[in-house]
Amino acid sequence: MRLTFCMQRLYNLGGRKFVLAGVGALGCIPTMLARTENGKCLDGVNEAISPFNANMKQMINNFKSTLPDAKFVFLDTQNMFRNITANSKTYGFNVTDRGCCGVGKLNGQVTCLPYEVPCTNREEYIFWDAYHPTSAVNVLLGKMSFNGGPDLVYPINIEQLVKNEVWPF
Repeated sequence: MRLTFCMQRLYNLGGRKFVLAGVGALGCIPTMLARTENGKCLDGVNEAISPFNANMKQMINNFKSTLPDAKFVFLDTQNMFRNITANSKTYGFNVTDRGCCGVGKLNGQVTCLPYEVPCTNREEYIFWDAYHPTSAVNVLLGKMSFNGGPDLVYPINIEQLVKNEVWPF
């Protein structure tokens, strides 16, 4: 796997702390939702992503033995997104299925174009456009990455990775 080769190369160059992000729930972004009659997630797309994310965890486990002094964090962005959508009201999101800015069904057929007028309540949206989360979601993803539990970050979170720091001076 090319990623394994690249990680080994970074390690050989002195890298010891790595944060790897999985692939998110692409079947639930507005451009995919717009392709369905009912505006529901394309489960087949999300199911196709799951093996990649599982293999990332396995790769990290393998690195524990081959790169013993390296530390790794895997960000399960697919599960983070599920958490955000399942608890959307708690997080303050009222619009979960369309972009704040875009064109077409669910603002998901064409991304936000120049001179396009975005929604005025963007903090209530999960998606900025057909593909991207809003800044409010990105803040949540950052917080989950920093101090989330093992269902969101594996095997440790970024806060634990940083606390593991030992300065040579």
